[in-house]
Amino acid sequence: MKHLEFSRHRRLRQTANMRALVRENYLRTEDLIYPLFVVEGENVKKEVSSMPGVYQLSLDNLKEEITEVESLGIKSVLLFGVPNEKDEVGCQAYHDHGILQEAIRVIKKDFPDMVVIADTCLCEYTSHGHCGVIEDGKVLNDPSLELLGKTAVSQAQAGADIIAPSNMMDGFVTAIRFALDEAGFHDVPIMSYAVKYSSAFYGPFREAAESTPQFGDRKSYQMDPANRIEAMREAESDVMEGADFLIVKPGMPYLDIVRDVKNNFNLPVVIYNVSGEYSMVKAAAQNGWVDEKSIVMEMLTGMKRAGSDLIITYHAKDAARWLKEQ
Repeated sequence: MKHLEFSRHRRLRQTANMRALVRENYLRTEDLIYPLFVVEGENVKKEVSSMPGVYQLSLDNLKEEITEVESLGIKSVLLFGVPNEKDEVGCQAYHDHGILQEAIRVIKKDFPDMVVIADTCLCEYTSHGHCGVIEDGKVLNDPSLELLGKTAVSQAQAGADIIAPSNMMDGFVTAIRFALDEAGFHDVPIMSYAVKYSSAFYGPFREAAESTPQFGDRKSYQMDPANRIEAMREAESDVMEGADFLIVKPGMPYLDIVRDVKNNFNLPVVIYNVSGEYSMVKAAAQNGWVDEKSIVMEMLTGMKRAGSDLIITYHAKDAARWLKEQ
C-alpha cells in the first residue's frame, strides 16, 4: 500500500470549520423569494390542502404574514391574486382595484422596503383558466399581449417593484416593456418567466391559485420538457426584448437548463422551486421518510450551485429559520 499514489481529497473535509473554509456555494436568506396567494373576502387564512403550510390569505391577514416574512430576513415576495369573479378575458387582472393591485398597496403602505413582485398572467382571472384570449378553442397570442401590457401597467401603478410575466406568449416581454415605458414606468424591471416548461409539477399550485384550465392543456405555449436548445432560444428572445431577470421553471428537474442559462446570459437567473417539488418533500417529511430540514437545504443549495442567483420557493420561511440557526 505504501507505494500507491493517489490524491488526498479528504484532507479538506476533516472538520466543520475546514469544510466551511473551502465551501464553494452559499445559500443566503436574501436569495429567497416567498410566493403568496391573496384572495378576496375577510378573515381568510385557508391552508392549501396539497401544500401544507401554504395559505390563501385575505388582505386583512396580509400584514401579519408580511410581518413574519420580514422578521425572518426575507426581502422579496411574489404575489398571486385569486379573484372571486372571472370572465373570458380576465379583466380583474388589470382592474385598478383588483385583488392583486390592492394587495400590492397594502404591503407597500406598511412595508415600503419589501420588494413586491407581481405575477403578470391571466390564468387566475379567466373563466377558462388559460393564460390568454381564447377563440375557437385556441389561445391567441397577439391579442393576449395587449391585456398583459394593461395588467403590468396596473400593477406598476399600484406600486409593484418588479413585474413577473408568466404567460409564455411570444413577444410578452417586448409588449410589457413597451406598455410600462409608455406609461412612464421606465425603472420598473421585468422578471421574465423566460423558460417555463409544461410540467406536471404545477399541480398543487393550480389548487392554490384556482387556475386549472377548464379544457385542454398549456402545451401549445409552455415548453416541452424534452427540449433543451429551445430554452436558449426562449431566453435569448427575452434578453433582446428587455428582460431584467430570467426565470427557469420548474426547479429540480431542470438544473441543467439553469446552468445553460447562467453560462449564456449576463442577467440574474431565478429558479422557481415549484409547488409539486414542495408538496413531495412535505408529504415525505410528514410520513417520516426524509429529514425535511436536511433535504430542503440540500435542494436549495443545489439550485444555487447550478447557477441560480435567486430562488422562488414555498420553503422560504422554513429555510430562513434554518439559516439563522447556522
